[in-house]
Amino acid sequence: MPSLNIHRNDTVKILSGSDRGKTGRVLRVFPDKGKALVEHVRMVKKTVSSKSGKRTQGGIADQESPIDISNVALICPNCGPTHVAIKTEGDVRVRICKKCRQTLPTKK
Repeated sequence: MPSLNIHRNDTVKILSGSDRGKTGRVLRVFPDKGKALVEHVRMVKKTVSSKSGKRTQGGIADQESPIDISNVALICPNCGPTHVAIKTEGDVRVRICKKCRQTLPTKK
């Protein structure tokens, strides 16, 4: 599968679904599934059992669920939500905003 243009710690905007319009930070990317885990987006309830040897409390916990990568747009610091292009400068691949043609920071 080709590499994705969304990386961990990027700020993204949700384009579709019940959380449309929200912005959040990418916590984790699953390139083989084409999904990303975005902070405080697509929250689901999960039952957690208490462990007898540990001091964890059981109950119902909220956690994020992965969202499809096609439903998020990277937010450019200069112009807002945008598409991303890849440009090679020598040996290095850099991400470029398609609206303002500025290089986007790569946090790998």
